[in-house]
Amino acid sequence: MTREEKSQVIEELTAQLADNANIYLTDISGLNAGSTSNLRRACFKANVQLSVVKNTLLTKAMEASERDFGELPTVLKGNTSVMYSETGNAPAKVIKAFRKKSEKPLLKGAFIEESVYLGDDQLDMLVDIKSKEELIGEIIGLLQSPAKNVISALKSGGGTIAGILKTLSEKEG
Repeated sequence: MTREEKSQVIEELTAQLADNANIYLTDISGLNAGSTSNLRRACFKANVQLSVVKNTLLTKAMEASERDFGELPTVLKGNTSVMYSETGNAPAKVIKAFRKKSEKPLLKGAFIEESVYLGDDQLDMLVDIKSKEELIGEIIGLLQSPAKNVISALKSGGGTIAGILKTLSEKEG
C-alpha cells in the first residue's frame, strides 16, 4: 500500500468516525468464510456496517479525529473489525446473538455517544443501552400517564356526580 493509498484510507476512516456516534471494535479472527459471511449478513439486517481495518491506520484516524476516544486506541492489537451503527445497542445485540453459535466476535471496545467502553465484559451492559428513540418514547409515555389519569378521573367522577344529582332530584319529587 502506497503512502497516498494509506492517507486516503485514513481520511475515509476519519470521516467514518466523525459520521457515526456508535462505533464498536471487535475481533473476528478465526471465523471461517461462511461464519464471516453470516456475520456480515446479520449486520446488514440490523443496519450495522462492518469493516475490517488495519490497526495503525485506525489509530491515525482516531488521532486525526476531533473526538476524544480516550483509552480506545489501546485495544487496537491483533485483528480488528469496526462496526458502525445509528443505534447504540444494535452491534451489541448482533454480537450477542452471533455468539450463541460461535465464540467470536469478541468485543474489544466501543465508543457510544461520547462514552468509551473497554473489554468484552461490557457486552451485556451495551445490549441493554436504550436508543435515543426508545428513551424519547419512554419519556412521552411517562408524561402522558398523569394526564390520562386526570382525564379518566374527571370522566368517571362526572358520571358519579350526575348520578347522585339525578338520584337526589328524584327523591325530592
